[in-house]
Amino acid sequence: MSALENLQVALGYRFRDPSLLSLALTHPSVAHEEGGGQNHNQRLEFLGDAVIQLAITSELYQRFPGLGEGALTQARAQLVNRTSLAGQARRLELGKHVILSRGEDSSGGRSRSSTLADAFEAIIGAVYVDAGFEAARQRLMDLIRAGGTEMVELPNLDNPKGDLQEKLQASSPEAPSYELLDTEGPDHDRIFRCAVLHGGVELARGVGRSKKAAESNAAFLALQKLKASLATPAPEGS
Repeated sequence: MSALENLQVALGYRFRDPSLLSLALTHPSVAHEEGGGQNHNQRLEFLGDAVIQLAITSELYQRFPGLGEGALTQARAQLVNRTSLAGQARRLELGKHVILSRGEDSSGGRSRSSTLADAFEAIIGAVYVDAGFEAARQRLMDLIRAGGTEMVELPNLDNPKGDLQEKLQASSPEAPSYELLDTEGPDHDRIFRCAVLHGGVELARGVGRSKKAAESNAAFLALQKLKASLATPAPEGS
């Protein structure tokens, strides 16, 4: 099985026109290196960004009829930002598949958050071109859920760490703790990864452009997992 076939399996979508997937993975640096004659993924990225925004906006609107515009905007920003999209791309290992110029590749482009987020947006745009909005929406939502976000209930968006602590301490006096796992990227594009733990058990991992943002993201994801597990009925006889 080829690398692109493996990627389509990970995406859960097989392109009718595989050239769209190749285009979605082609970084603009390739065109610059070859003198501008090579197509690249910026147009698909532009389209994918709009598709993702609409899909998430629609999902939040339907799921949370009690939320006003401000809260919906905050919720969407938590779910759709460069950090979260880059996280989706890393989970799919898009860094192995992006097509870069030699210079971009040698300077660490495969792990750069901006490159990965752009490629993820471009792939969603490519699915839209290949099969329409509903197919792109379904792929996006399935990928988000596979990454641990069910959108069963939104936490206190202003303070996910406080909301998580309150929920955990309802059944245990121990507060959650946060651990910085690693950082990557140059100083102007630094990405932090943190884990949130409770009772020595890791609940979730988050990413962000600061340690505080990564901790908040980890708390947000932990809340989503906890609330999804509470919403799942226990097996009969348990």
